[in-house]
Amino acid sequence: MIDEEAEVVDGLPVVAEPSDVQERATPGAALVPTRQAAALAATGFVAGVTTAAVVRRTRARRAARKKKKTSAIGEIVSSNSFLIDVHLLRRG
Repeated sequence: MIDEEAEVVDGLPVVAEPSDVQERATPGAALVPTRQAAALAATGFVAGVTTAAVVRRTRARRAARKKKKTSAIGEIVSSNSFLIDVHLLRRG
């Protein structure tokens, strides 16, 4: 066997010097994250409104398709299903 001396690591963190970005930070630079947060909030709101509008339109179309159902006998006013379908028909 080869006897090699193992390296001992103390595992202490190394503190880095401040970078150029940290040194250039000014009090006015705090406005950029505020603007970004406002832009993100507005974008999220618009996306939510758009999604709600699409869902509402899709549901309205489905409801309109269901209302248009008519049979050869007449318009179906209500329907209940037991072992067989029972329809209440409008005469006229």
